[in-house]
Amino acid sequence: MKVIALLTDFGIQDIYAGVMKGVIWGICPDAQIADLTHEIPPQDVTAGALALWGAFKFFPKGTVFCAVVDPGVGTNRRAIAIQTREHFFVGPDNGLLWWAVSESEIVKCVELRNQTYFLPSVSQTFHGRDIFAPISAHIANGVPLEEFGPDLEVSELVKLPPLKAESSEQVIRAKVIHIDRFGNAITNLRYEDFVKWVSGQRAWTATIGGVRFNSLNSSYAEVPAGEPLLLFNSYGLLEVAVNQGNAAEQIGIRKGDVLEIWTERRDEK
Repeated sequence: MKVIALLTDFGIQDIYAGVMKGVIWGICPDAQIADLTHEIPPQDVTAGALALWGAFKFFPKGTVFCAVVDPGVGTNRRAIAIQTREHFFVGPDNGLLWWAVSESEIVKCVELRNQTYFLPSVSQTFHGRDIFAPISAHIANGVPLEEFGPDLEVSELVKLPPLKAESSEQVIRAKVIHIDRFGNAITNLRYEDFVKWVSGQRAWTATIGGVRFNSLNSSYAEVPAGEPLLLFNSYGLLEVAVNQGNAAEQIGIRKGDVLEIWTERRDEK
């Protein structure tokens, strides 16, 4: 099974996502195309990177991820393809692919320069159609990455800041990296890092937007409707939510805000 997963900020009102599928099927007629999402906020590379990171590990080995959130389209930003031990990733070199590939074993990375594998005419505004879709289809057909262009070192890739909260002895600073369509504020604090930091020996208090928390919930409905809560979501990241409500609007949270978690050892209380 040849699986190509598409992730873009194109939306579904216009033809862009559909045209990419047409290009893929023209080159790889038996491709199974998964619409991971086309609703990434326009030009929001971080939101796209988070979605790709949260999804790729659930796809079968050999899946080609074609990701296009590309505010630098038509400039000198590189177009790249990356092969990991399990998957392939195609898209702009702007950090969009980084969180996903950085947690994988990278086998090969190339810059896409061989125009033989592009569409005959390349638009300066639609590389998703003219470069990334055809390259993805050729990969699904078994064309090796070295055919597409010169090797890149991992150190040459554009990287996003690590998907990790800052911490010191007494405080974690978890940055809000995404507000989802429900108004949940997703931070960069991973469950495993929180557990290590607390280590069963600390009491803690979290604050954001004037709201204080001192416990975690495991589901939204554990608090009354309209009440705020903290939980680790399906990404394994700490999230500020409101049961049956919109945390971003109710608490006044925006992307980039910081949730601080202060601790003290229980034997110091």
